[in-house]
Order: sequence, then C-alpha cells, then structure tokens
Amino acid sequence: LPVRGHGVRGAHPEARADPRRHLPLGQRSGMPLVKIFARTTMKKAVPLPHLQAALCKIWGTQPSTTKLMLFRCEEWTGESFDEDVYVDVRAKATAERTREFVIAGMKDVQQAFSDHGLVANVRLETYLGDSYFHVPPPSR
Repeated sequence: LPVRGHGVRGAHPEARADPRRHLPLGQRSGMPLVKIFARTTMKKAVPLPHLQAALCKIWGTQPSTTKLMLFRCEEWTGESFDEDVYVDVRAKATAERTREFVIAGMKDVQQAFSDHGLVANVRLETYLGDSYFHVPPPSR
C-alpha cells in the first residue's frame, strides 16, 4: 500500500528495495515505544510478545528498548481505513532513518500484524535525541 501522498508505485525497482538491508544489527538504533490501539469490541488477539519479537527483528533492536503497550478504547473517529489496530511508533531520528528506510520498516510492521490476522494502520514519528527525556522507576 502506498503511503498517503507519497506513493511508491511505479518507482524504479532499486528504489523499492529494502534500504535497511545493509545495516548490521548493532548499527540500528532503538525503537523505544510502540502504542497499539484497539477497540474494546475487537475480539482478535493482539499477541504482544510475538509482535515485540517481530518488531525487534524488523528494526534490529532488543526487547529492552522496544516497548509495546496495548490500549483498548471504546471508539475512534471514522476514517477511510478499516483497521483492527492503530499502531503509533515513536523513534529516535538518526542519519540512517531516511524516509525510504522508515517506510520500508513500517510496511514490515504492517506485515507482522497481518501475520497474526490483524489489519494495522501504522504511524511513525521521529524525535531528536536532545529532545528526549526519561526517568525510569527506581530499582526494587
């Protein structure tokens, strides 16, 4: 599926190739937060551990830096999409995360959800590392 307003159909075959294929796992930066929204009326399972493993493989990250959270909601506004889940990803902006790199990864994320029978509407937003702050809870 083309990204709205930025279709890739008809692009040269090399332009459609996976731009992430040349990056060793250790050189891919973390994808820290994935929020998954599903209607409370949707009865399909959302297997977080399996999806986390798939997303770690897609982005070359570790489970400790790839947190998935599932939010059930009563309703959302109607759109032209018929999705089971809305996937909202926040990721650090890095030099290798070009538009092509991110879109290829987002399509793989859609496929990971599809592999579990879920239609995913995927959104990804990057942030600058200097603009990110985190205070983890104290150790127990």
